[in-house]
Amino acid sequence: MTASVQVRSNGRLHMGFFDLHGGLGRKFGSIGLSLAEPALLVNASSAEKLTITGEPLVPATVQAKAYAVAQQLITKLNLNAGIALHISEYIPEHAGLGSGTQIALAVGKAISHLYQLDLSARQIAELADRGRRSGIGVAAFDYGGLLVDGGRAVAGASDAVPPMLARYDFPDEWSILLIFDNTQPGIHGEQEKLGFNQLPVFSENLAAHLCRHVLMQAMPAIVERDLAAFGQSIQVLQQHVGDYFAPVQGGRYASKLVEGVLNHLQQTGVACFGQSSWGPTGFAIFENSNVTENHLQQLKTRFNNQALSWKICKASNQGAQVLFAH
Repeated sequence: MTASVQVRSNGRLHMGFFDLHGGLGRKFGSIGLSLAEPALLVNASSAEKLTITGEPLVPATVQAKAYAVAQQLITKLNLNAGIALHISEYIPEHAGLGSGTQIALAVGKAISHLYQLDLSARQIAELADRGRRSGIGVAAFDYGGLLVDGGRAVAGASDAVPPMLARYDFPDEWSILLIFDNTQPGIHGEQEKLGFNQLPVFSENLAAHLCRHVLMQAMPAIVERDLAAFGQSIQVLQQHVGDYFAPVQGGRYASKLVEGVLNHLQQTGVACFGQSSWGPTGFAIFENSNVTENHLQQLKTRFNNQALSWKICKASNQGAQVLFAH
């Protein structure tokens, strides 16, 4: 038995769905990107009972979520032992960065290694009831990079994680600016489920249009490292999907503050920007770190609002990291 294990997993951007119609038997196909930061760092060791601790800055809600998923997995796996968890880094909750899925996968992977269960990320996700709508978070945990998934099957009651269709290394030189609204959480949980249920049927022609942009624009552009073409594709997804979700989230973007920043970036000719998942976090992608830093300084001057915060980061082209101590 492994004495202790450390699991580091990354936040992710969910850049948009490209088929919300489902007429071909699958729904919620999506595109997303694994981030180097913010990240989740979980240390775990075998123990007689389940315990959870965290560094002072780790919110109690993050610790509670890790505890709950560990209890759920221990019960479902019929383990007659516990696990001592300690969280030293975390991904902001309900910000559109996939924190819930990463907590479930990191804790599940720690349990798997400690008790030599050889569980895959997909198996952990299904045990923890994660990844039912989007497979981006699970694929990010496994592989990192830019990811495209095929959505879930419409027929039947399958809880299978959507399959990954394509995975690309994201250009190392491209730099990402995250834009946070610290005054509001993103839509999640029951509110998210109700939101999807009250939306009208998505246009089949529009779904076909978005699929074309992903297959014939975003995917070739990432291979050719063409940020302008990649950004144009993401813009098409963001505009149509954002407008479709507007009745639930209050507009194309969930946060009016972030919307102001994104509209300004559009006016200044920035190629690639949008909202991750239900938000409220926004993102923009630039050619390199210097360009990102220049834009950030201008944004801080123009949007001098304490409710907004910013983070420059890179993509992660690798999956979660697992370190052992015997």
